[in-house]
Amino acid sequence: MAEEKHHHHLFHHKKDEGEPAEVDYAKEEKHHKHKEHLAEFGTLAAGAYALHEKHQSKKDPENAHKHKIGEEIAAAVAVGSGGFAFHEHHEKKEAKKESKSHGDY
Repeated sequence: MAEEKHHHHLFHHKKDEGEPAEVDYAKEEKHHKHKEHLAEFGTLAAGAYALHEKHQSKKDPENAHKHKIGEEIAAAVAVGSGGFAFHEHHEKKEAKKESKSHGDY
């Protein structure tokens, strides 16, 4: 018996194996824009928390080391989130460029 192979993937679902999936560039651009805004918000929130922890380390010298560690972690998260926002901005620009090259605008 010939059994069909079923590949289960999390991403890149296609309707049929022979047909390439049609890409909605406007939807993709909107998706990247949304993720970019979420990353910007994450950057802002992590930066604010880092400043809060810096203030707490000065205000509470008994636990200053704990607050300093929290500040450093929050600063690292802010940098990572900023990098992700930059990446999504680039992806959004690529989707817009692809959309224009396919005549969607």
